[in-house]
Amino acid sequence: MFNRFSAPLSSKVKKGFSTLLLLSSTLFTSCGGDKNGDNVFFPLENDLQLGMQVSQQADSVYASKGQLLDRNSTNPRTRSAYAHLDQIVNRILESGQVTYREEFPWDVKIINDPKVQNAFATPGGHIYVFTGLINYLDNEDQLAGVLGHEIAHADQRHSIKQLQKQYGISVISRLILGNESGNLERIFTQVGGQLVGLKFSRDYEREADEYSVLYLGATNFYACDGAAGFFQKMQTLENRGTPPEFASTHPSPGNRIQDIQALARQRGCKTTAAPDTKYQDFKRNLGL
Repeated sequence: MFNRFSAPLSSKVKKGFSTLLLLSSTLFTSCGGDKNGDNVFFPLENDLQLGMQVSQQADSVYASKGQLLDRNSTNPRTRSAYAHLDQIVNRILESGQVTYREEFPWDVKIINDPKVQNAFATPGGHIYVFTGLINYLDNEDQLAGVLGHEIAHADQRHSIKQLQKQYGISVISRLILGNESGNLERIFTQVGGQLVGLKFSRDYEREADEYSVLYLGATNFYACDGAAGFFQKMQTLENRGTPPEFASTHPSPGNRIQDIQALARQRGCKTTAAPDTKYQDFKRNLGL
């Protein structure tokens, strides 16, 4: 189920890029896109290719720091933690609401950094969760809400749309073809949110919140407004002057809590906490 995508970019797609590179400036000027920049000039295969490159970069960086937890570890507690996290992600993916459920790999990895309260998903659906976030949250509904939000960013192709607007078609094309490794490293720091942070538009953030409600509601397991619980915690810390790392790559909670709760009421989905999920055992298995 995880790590299913490993094929290189096809020669047909590469040839297509030769034409795309020649026409990119014309396309970008003539097509433009709507006010949210929602027109994408790249096929889905390019999300996969760029996402794989970013994921490899992320793996290399965190592994060099000794922070990337090996899902094939012989440590039974680590294996148990991954099984628990996989179950959360799979419940969301099996909700029937994820557009690219079969097309993206949706592999999830744990970064052992208790000081970072964050999660992110690359283009193409590679998901990273920091132990600081897991420890920061009170229950599984909140974590599922955050994961639903990040899955939505990948599933709605927000990263590729934002990068397209920020860098232009020709730069992203060269990145996908592997011709700008220096820029790829810079892109990684932005998608990963560790240095600069890829700032999604308010429309993309709102859309990710909405899809988190949709995903969780369709699981018939989690409280569909689980993300609101996270934002409530984040708002409390911001009021104390100690915002979590997540705040560096996401806008302030503001009215998002009310908007999520209002959408949950509108949809009439379950808002009571999930049954005993052994979330505290999950934390203990990670040494939290």
